[in-house]
Amino acid sequence: MKQERMTTKEYRKQTNYANRGMNFEKRIQQANKDYDAKGVAVIDKLPTPVRVLGSEKGMIKGFYESKSTVDFSGTFEGRSITFEAKSVTGKSFPLKNISDHQIKHLQKVSDHGAIAFLLLEFRDMGEVFIVPLDILKDYFDKAANGGRKSIPYNSMELHAYEVKKGAQVPLDYLETARKMEEVKWDG
Repeated sequence: MKQERMTTKEYRKQTNYANRGMNFEKRIQQANKDYDAKGVAVIDKLPTPVRVLGSEKGMIKGFYESKSTVDFSGTFEGRSITFEAKSVTGKSFPLKNISDHQIKHLQKVSDHGAIAFLLLEFRDMGEVFIVPLDILKDYFDKAANGGRKSIPYNSMELHAYEVKKGAQVPLDYLETARKMEEVKWDG
């Protein structure tokens, strides 16, 4: 039986879609290693629950046992921190890229005192932002009532916190999270 070859365009489309956030995730994981090495925080990537059924010819077979909650969770300055990380091209973040159960999970941990947010990379602009949970929920609620189905890049200046490169951590999102929390408690 002759196996059909994928065209280059089909391969790129499949590969880019599957791995679109991997570089961003690697940067976050490197930041987490740096934070841990400096004693600043312990933050881990949460695995998606998978049930392995077995293996055949070196291939593991299984299925997702349940929906994943969010991408990262840990402890920072004595508080729990939990966040979802997304990377997008273009000038808006489609809300369909985050699940309702993820918003609910972020809200539950926030209700118990955790720092909870969306860490959002706009790849085309080369910028990363922390979108506070209350802003994310506001966009979600408006979309459910017929409003805009995405968060535009140009609203980041008003509603989000830009993550800057730190002196010792290339993606210093914790310094930005600290500033977000100070604003939240001050006023």
